[in-house]
Order: sequence, then C-alpha cells, then structure tokens
Amino acid sequence: MSLDSRALLPIVLLAGLLAWAVASDVHSRRIPNRLVLAGIVAGLALQATVTPGAGLFSEPFGALGLLKSGAGMTLGLLLLLPMYALGAMGAGDVKLMAMIGTFLGPLDTVGAGLASLLAGGLLSLTVALCQGSLGRVSGNVKTMMLGSVLRGLSGGNAQVDAPPSATGQLPYAVAISSGTVAYLLLTRYFGWSLL
Repeated sequence: MSLDSRALLPIVLLAGLLAWAVASDVHSRRIPNRLVLAGIVAGLALQATVTPGAGLFSEPFGALGLLKSGAGMTLGLLLLLPMYALGAMGAGDVKLMAMIGTFLGPLDTVGAGLASLLAGGLLSLTVALCQGSLGRVSGNVKTMMLGSVLRGLSGGNAQVDAPPSATGQLPYAVAISSGTVAYLLLTRYFGWSLL
C-alpha cells in the first residue's frame, strides 16, 4: 500500500498519544484521563472532518464517520472491560483501548484489541522468562483462576484476587500500543488479513 500524505496527521496523532500513554504508564503506572480525552476528541474530530473513505489508516484514505468511530470506541471499551471487572487490568488501559477505537472504527478495534491481548501475553511471558519467575507466574495464574472460577460457580464474586506471591506488574499500555501498531502494520502495510 502506498502512503497517502493525508494519512500522516492521524498516524502522527495516534503515535504521539500511544507514546505518551506508554511513557506515563511506565513512569507512574497510570494513564492520564486528559490523554484519553484528548485522544477521543482528536479521533472523533478527524472522523467528522476528513473526507469519507475506508478509514484513517486504510486505502482509500478517509474518515469512517462519527457513527463508526463511536462504535469503535464502544467496542474498545467493551473488549477490555471484563478484564477490568475481574481486577486484571486498570481502568486507564480500558479507556486507552476505547480511545484507539475512535481512530480505527469497530472492525479494526477488535483486531487491534486481540493483537494487544496477544502482545500482553507475550510480554508477560518474556518478562517472566528474563526474571526467572515463570514457574511462580504459572502457579499464581493457576491459583487465581481456580479461585475465581470456584467463587463464580458458587454464586460469589468471580473477581480475580491478587496473586499469592507477587511477580511484578506490567504497564499494559506497552502491550496495547505495540499490539495496535503491529496490527496496523501487518494489515495495512504488509497486506495480512487477521480477521
């Protein structure tokens, strides 16, 4: 795919927002609401003002419109909300995926979300391997999931408890950003069809 020069604005905007989210999450383990709000406003503004087309990162370049942008935002929120409800992810991460949805629209938000979950799993495994804590991580996952399932089946709260022995926390904005970028590169610039 050849790059339409008009696509540079959304690419630079989304890349800057993702870089800001990663830097903030790595530094303070928080994704600021003002970042998410600025991204949502920017995504909606682009979708409302750019000439209609196949998407801000698609060929032919153009906006999907406010309806599809809103649907992408909603899907981004819903995609990661269960993990937040289980206590496995922070609210900022969920809002970041919703922000990405305003830029991508519904179908690509699902693809980017799934790629982000995959990136998060790979990142977790890589960190555990490098730290020599893979056995402890797998034991924690087993204990946490079993406890959650048993409580849910007995009518209790299925929220995942904190791990019995801490293995560290990952700034999930890294996984969301790398998954989103990988999805866009693979589907737009290398022609892969992931969905």
